[in-house]
Amino acid sequence: MAPRTRKPTGRVPWPLVLVEGAEKSGKSWACAQLSASPKVGTTYWIDLGEGAADEYGAIPGARYEIIVHDGSWANIVGEIDEVRQVAAEEAAAGRPPVVLVIDSMTAEWDLLKDVADAKARTRLKTKGRAVPQGEEVKISMDLWNDVGARHRRLMTTLMTFPGIVVMTARGRDVAALDDSGKPIEGRKDYKVEGHKNLAFDASAWVRLSRDHAPLVVGCRSVHAGIRPGVDRPRPAPSFTLEWLIFDVLKCDPSTARVRDLVDGKPDRTAQEIADEALRPDTTVEPLRELHREATALGVLDDEVSDGNGNTGRLADLLAHLANQRAASDGPATEKQHRHMHALWREAGDFEDRVDRLTYTGEIVGRQITTSKELTGAEADRVIAALQRYIDQNTPPAESGEEAA
Repeated sequence: MAPRTRKPTGRVPWPLVLVEGAEKSGKSWACAQLSASPKVGTTYWIDLGEGAADEYGAIPGARYEIIVHDGSWANIVGEIDEVRQVAAEEAAAGRPPVVLVIDSMTAEWDLLKDVADAKARTRLKTKGRAVPQGEEVKISMDLWNDVGARHRRLMTTLMTFPGIVVMTARGRDVAALDDSGKPIEGRKDYKVEGHKNLAFDASAWVRLSRDHAPLVVGCRSVHAGIRPGVDRPRPAPSFTLEWLIFDVLKCDPSTARVRDLVDGKPDRTAQEIADEALRPDTTVEPLRELHREATALGVLDDEVSDGNGNTGRLADLLAHLANQRAASDGPATEKQHRHMHALWREAGDFEDRVDRLTYTGEIVGRQITTSKELTGAEADRVIAALQRYIDQNTPPAESGEEAA
């Protein structure tokens, strides 16, 4: 069997920009300034531990929406997922790109460290060894792995965001350490405060300072002209994020696509595959992928549970679910097609058939050549997305008093 391959597209992906530097060096200001650019659409701002979002709304031309969250990890990630959905819909409609600002990723990693600390304290407390709040507690490797996995899932979302993402972080000089962890006298190293892989994951890395011009530390780009290991970081006296994204990185919203990011992952057990298959939203095509995965892992004959006390071969469970889902998730009904057509007309921005199919493909996650290909579940997703689009682009009705 021949390997599965494809040709490189050469297209510039949506950028994930890291803007870091010392305190009061202009990181948040640069983000607010980007929101004023006519080249971008709505900017969504998540303020984590910085508190600059409200005040910087007074910068001339700044136009952004502050994401309201309760400070919990689940709520923050949930709001980012909502913005991601909006960004996909705007990109599919050909509108200027959505911008997501996270200010800052230093606070994001501090939050996850606090999560690990709280879990470690709870674990000791259940064993009758409560640790006073001010006293340091040792965090075990499994807890570090847990918060590291949470951070990685967030970064995967940001790296595949269908729009522009700008992350801020704090940076500072720290004492250089030798191989044994002891400080080296008279020597300093520079450290970006956050997860150790933060700069690796960014597609562009900028350092701001109160003492020198902004530095473009590095870019993953064939257009930037910075050769790693050859060229030093370049000062940019007239730096703006708009200049970096559109002039240096050559981001073209009409052709930009999300990064084709595939992370390596450990082998799953037969029961883990069965658990995903049993989810109500796992349709026929994902079931086929699960069957291929189980075949490759050699676990089709392993015994699994259906969650209701019944056990049997994984192969039999997958076959049963595929038949069941195929019967329940048939083609979209005529009523659903009429509903979609009515919403297309009401939206008013999708007169071209190609635009409608492109938008539909972005929503359902696969290429669509005709609306007749849609399943009932996919049609419901398109209907919901169109209704959100209409609601977001319909000005609020004036009250009776204002109309008078």
